[in-house]
Amino acid sequence: MKIAIKRVYEPYEESDGYRVLVDRLWPRGLTKARVHYDEWAKFLAPSTELRKAFGHDPAHWATFQEKYVAELNANPEALKFAKKLASPEMAKYPRVTLIYAARDEKENEAVVLQKWLPAHE
Repeated sequence: MKIAIKRVYEPYEESDGYRVLVDRLWPRGLTKARVHYDEWAKFLAPSTELRKAFGHDPAHWATFQEKYVAELNANPEALKFAKKLASPEMAKYPRVTLIYAARDEKENEAVVLQKWLPAHE
């Protein structure tokens, strides 16, 4: 299955497939109707402590990735979600789009998840 990432503030497209909000906090200024999500997977988000320690500071990116992957590996819900992506019920979707609110499109949790999920299906 193809896993894409997209900022939640970008327009919804039908080709997004199954849309999963991967932030622990609701995106500022958006209504639930505007987000067009199929699942809000708070359990995939980094812990509050890790998110605050990262602070979207590029100097902390490598450490953030390492610690976030460790959190995901230790999270039974995250592992269950990865398996769900390979299930027959998800076959009807052309792709899964991980949606996130961070401004940085290259250094955020969705980038890490996009790499981590296929390895754990």
